[in-house]
Amino acid sequence: MFYAKIYPTKSKNIPMQQSQVLSILKTGANVFLTGEPGSGKTHTINEYIAYLRERGIEHAITASTGIAATHIGGRTIHSWSGIGIASRLDSYAIDKIVSNEHTVKRVSPAKVLIIDEVSMLSSETLSMVDAVLRGIKRNPHPFGGLQIILVGDFFQLPPIMRKEIESDKQADMFTENKSIFAYNSSVWNKLNPLVCYLTEQYRQDDEEFLNILNAIRANSFEDKHLQSINKRKIEYAKAPADVPKLFSHNLDVDRVNDEMLGRLPGRPKTFFMSAHGSKLLIESLKKGCLSPEKLLLKKGAVVMFTKNSLQQGFVNGTLGVVEDFNFLNDNPIIRTRSGQKIEAEPLEWAIKDNDQTLATIKQMPLRLAWAITVHKSQGMSMDEAVIDLGRVFEYGQGYVALSRVRRLSGVHLLGYNSRSFQVHPEILEKDKDFRGASDAIAQTFSELPAEELEKMLNNFVIACGGKLSCDVNRYHPAEQREGKVYKNKEKEISLRQEGKRTQSKFDEIRKKYPNAYRPWEPEQDAILEKLFLEGVPVSDIAKTLGRKKGAITSRLVLAGLLEDGDNGHAIPVDKT
Repeated sequence: MFYAKIYPTKSKNIPMQQSQVLSILKTGANVFLTGEPGSGKTHTINEYIAYLRERGIEHAITASTGIAATHIGGRTIHSWSGIGIASRLDSYAIDKIVSNEHTVKRVSPAKVLIIDEVSMLSSETLSMVDAVLRGIKRNPHPFGGLQIILVGDFFQLPPIMRKEIESDKQADMFTENKSIFAYNSSVWNKLNPLVCYLTEQYRQDDEEFLNILNAIRANSFEDKHLQSINKRKIEYAKAPADVPKLFSHNLDVDRVNDEMLGRLPGRPKTFFMSAHGSKLLIESLKKGCLSPEKLLLKKGAVVMFTKNSLQQGFVNGTLGVVEDFNFLNDNPIIRTRSGQKIEAEPLEWAIKDNDQTLATIKQMPLRLAWAITVHKSQGMSMDEAVIDLGRVFEYGQGYVALSRVRRLSGVHLLGYNSRSFQVHPEILEKDKDFRGASDAIAQTFSELPAEELEKMLNNFVIACGGKLSCDVNRYHPAEQREGKVYKNKEKEISLRQEGKRTQSKFDEIRKKYPNAYRPWEPEQDAILEKLFLEGVPVSDIAKTLGRKKGAITSRLVLAGLLEDGDNGHAIPVDKT
């Protein structure tokens, strides 16, 4: 795999632009894309995804949560990588995943991996994904040599840490420090991604409101900001009825929605979700879909669209009221806040592996919108919201809730507590590093000659087995004279063929090595150690265990019986 090597120069505080980020991504560099809510992170990633598709470069679109995955048309990183719900993995669990033919077939073709909402991914989970990808790709580089694009804002909601209920008997493969954030993972440091920090605001256009949000983000929230916030306080009874309400707890959300629907006259229309595909993937889609499996609607119900459809004139977060139902098919007719009338039709949410659809669910792209949780609102944009911060319990919850809204005039605040306007103190310090690193990268790229950048872009496409959108000769006339263009073409074809390998390779290999790429069992480890200590040659051990010599050597290194030498060869461990 080609790696773009970019060395930051001294920063001159040049802000990063979306177009610049896109160019950096196209070089194949590993990137951490961050920035304030509404700064265009998702838009930039969607532009890059379109670029990869145009050039036939295999890529995986993932996110830390199901909701975030549905926003970008991907799947959770847990599902894609095969780690599932595991909170930790020992060597046997890693081997099992790496040897799973379905996981290998899904992961192997990928040249680019996108992980959205990385702020909600723990450092240990990131390390587990790295270990699995290195195993599947058989590549010692971080994440098996894939281009890694991490997207998110650490000022927003942090990882949800489950309490361990099992005894700690497993070998802990990932020694991480106590920080829960992904950037403190050891593999993050090895990856050393280029930081691209977007600062231009596309969601909020209200200067007073932007000052409040920036003050929260900078931990400089003062009385003057609180005075502005207090002007937006309102009693629950006087809150606008047709505006979504954001709560920190699900109980409040369900209570409000059920109560409001019950007040409307008439019997509700019921819409059931349909599903096709893998049961596990369907469950993942359902968890990430904001539309419920059973949707009850009445005339007058306040709803929110839960999916993007520019053709039909709505996006995820568009608000409206059920005005009527089509008497032919019962489809709800929605009058949006802008006055547009839209007949909602069932839409699909899908998990795809490039062009192959693995699972789909189908439902009306709607949900009752009198109330939703702050957690589920992350990633949305709203014109107005009734917000209750009175029971906020996590750093960043108040910031996420407020930053969903475009203007201060659209905020209707029921209450707040002492945690409402606080962000995580660790992130405050780390953010300074991110901004400085981004400025340095922006400066470096601003000084990069156009021809050199174009060459980097083309090299990455060729290395990934993709297709160049135009004639290579246009950019490399000298290489054409030397015949190098044809060598590039041969390399392009070779790499593309390599990328199309399938799991049938396993069958061929296993004719000679019956246990190749299969999980190691404790009994096999015991035999391996016994034979090695008895002085049996590695080639003979390989025959006995039905594995390749390289697999035997790697396992001996993992067991501590051999160690990697500086030249890449294993050498015996001195036990004296």
